[in-house]
Amino acid sequence: MNTFDRHLLKEWLHILGLVIAAVFGILVLQVLFDDFRDLRENGGRGLLLLRYVGVALPQYFAIILPIALLISLLYVLGQLHRANELIAMRAAGVSILRLTRPVWLIGIVCCALAWWLNTTVVPWSLGESQAIREALQFQHQAKTLPDDRRGAVYSVAFDNATEHRMWFFNRFSRFTRRGYGVSVSELDMNRREVRRLVAAQAWANPSGGWTFADGRVLTFVSETGEMTGSKPFQRLEQPTYDEKPNLMLLIDRKPIDLSLHELRELMGYLESEHSPKVVNYAVRYYSLIADTLGPLIVIAIAIPFAVAGVRVNPAVGVSKSIGLFVLYYILANVAASLATKGLVDVEIAAWLPNIGMAALAVWFFARMR
Repeated sequence: MNTFDRHLLKEWLHILGLVIAAVFGILVLQVLFDDFRDLRENGGRGLLLLRYVGVALPQYFAIILPIALLISLLYVLGQLHRANELIAMRAAGVSILRLTRPVWLIGIVCCALAWWLNTTVVPWSLGESQAIREALQFQHQAKTLPDDRRGAVYSVAFDNATEHRMWFFNRFSRFTRRGYGVSVSELDMNRREVRRLVAAQAWANPSGGWTFADGRVLTFVSETGEMTGSKPFQRLEQPTYDEKPNLMLLIDRKPIDLSLHELRELMGYLESEHSPKVVNYAVRYYSLIADTLGPLIVIAIAIPFAVAGVRVNPAVGVSKSIGLFVLYYILANVAASLATKGLVDVEIAAWLPNIGMAALAVWFFARMR
């Protein structure tokens, strides 16, 4: 590293740190605004609130990293451009790629960081913050509700077309990990009911299979739907039932609230069901993978965008960056819409925003003199 490399890194990393700190401050306010009231009503106080903020913030870091990179680069390179430092170096025969080599190296590190965040940190953050919210909710509900209604999710339906079983729970308690008012219909190859388990309770066993309590086994003639038998039971083991309660509860959650592992698990189920809902989850899944290259694309945009611009106040670059992210948001929504309508594959739709921004970066570089 030469003197200019050290000078550039010093100026850039200083501004990058300030931008990340500022955005994190805004995110703290957002987290508190979104969840503070619910946490307080459920009994959250003092250190627990601080712990919740601490475990919830990392899930946003993968989002703010490209924003911070773009704003800080536009600001710093704009300052260097105004001070004629870049012009002097280029007049001395140094190419713009050589001048910005430290930035590209940091960008590669940020790509690895983005992958680590999306695959490890964000899933941990989502899980821990959800666990804190649920623990407070269960504790608060314990004062007024019985155990079977603590953390209850009502009207849970699940169709396992691969195994020809349809499930329905009147409610499923996330506290007891049991379903109540359970009905499981076993179907033949033509989707006609041949057997039905109706039980007051059911739960998944740690070793595999499900246990049903206080119910009946009903049998039917599949061709006519006529009931041929009704046998009561107090306890019935079904070791071949392999449905997972967590998957059953993921069905109605938004794609943005799921980790890579949860998205992959839910996609596998929805694909087996040939459900059109799989598109939204698949676009989100592949978008998280595509976002790994986001830091390099941001750098490729910021360098020519700042260097080729006129010498104006560096703060102008910050406002320009907002426009770039609005453009990215528009491209992402257009791509998701095209994938939903079946006009493009979900993999292409996930990469389309990054492809569009990369094309914009190439255009900026082509115009740069």
